[in-house]
Amino acid sequence: MPARDRVQGFVALVEQAKFVEALEEFYHPGATMQDNQQAPRIGRDRLVADERATMARFEAMKTDPVTDLLIDGDKVMIRWKFTFTPAEGPPVIMEEVALQRWEGDRIAEERFFYDPRQTRTPPA
Repeated sequence: MPARDRVQGFVALVEQAKFVEALEEFYHPGATMQDNQQAPRIGRDRLVADERATMARFEAMKTDPVTDLLIDGDKVMIRWKFTFTPAEGPPVIMEEVALQRWEGDRIAEERFFYDPRQTRTPPA
């Protein structure tokens, strides 16, 4: 079960756009991450590589301050709001809920729930 200050430390890194650092410091080596109904991605090294690839696609990535954070035993739920700014075109704003299962002080499983329409470019 994670301590509240440990979870808040994780949130703080993400809010500072230190996405890779958050993965390296807070995720279990065998962690899994799953978006909606897609197959889970397995292993912290894979998650870090995927995050770096995502970051490379955007000029800037910003996280709004978290206002909804729930901790119940080893389960943590966070409502995130991100703004992804590409080199060209309008920013993409995405809201999602993350459900995490922690093992001790590290995230072992994470699943994101969001409307995939948020990730599509609006028609001209």
